[in-house]
Parts: sequence; structure tokens; C-alpha cells
Amino acid sequence: MKKTMAVQFMGRYIVTDPEICHGKPTFRGTRVLVSDVLEQVASGLAWETIIEEWNDSIVKDAIREAVQLASQALIKHANEFVLEPLAA
Repeated sequence: MKKTMAVQFMGRYIVTDPEICHGKPTFRGTRVLVSDVLEQVASGLAWETIIEEWNDSIVKDAIREAVQLASQALIKHANEFVLEPLAA
């Protein structure tokens, strides 16, 4: 018997659903990957531009939530991102 995973709410706007985008975090009610939006933020796009590019399917508060969750994840897992010192 196949066990089905349930939708998980990571916040007000961000969910994971095994039936949508292979369970990767998306914005609720969309197929917009949170990672795609975070990459747009990191590249310096204005939030208004990001919203327009996704045809108004996300809002500023959703982007804010994604940035906050990414910040929390970085703090929790910072030791996993430590680079080895370069040889002299």
C-alpha cells in the first residue's frame, strides 16, 4: 500500500506538496518555486518586478516570508556552508 505524504505548511504563503513540483517549497496556490524567487531576490531584482514576472501570483508578504525562512535556515545550518581555507 502506497503511503501519501500530506501538504505541509511552512508558513502563511509557503507550502510543500508531494503532488506539486516534486514536493519542493512553492507559494501556496501556485507552482512558483520558492527557490526561483529567492534567486531573483539575490540577483537584485526589485520585488515589484518579481511579482510582475510571476503575473501577480505572489505578493510582497510571500517574498518576505521566503527571505525570512531562508535566513532562519542559513542560521540553523551555517556550519554546512563553511568553506575550507585556501592553501597558501
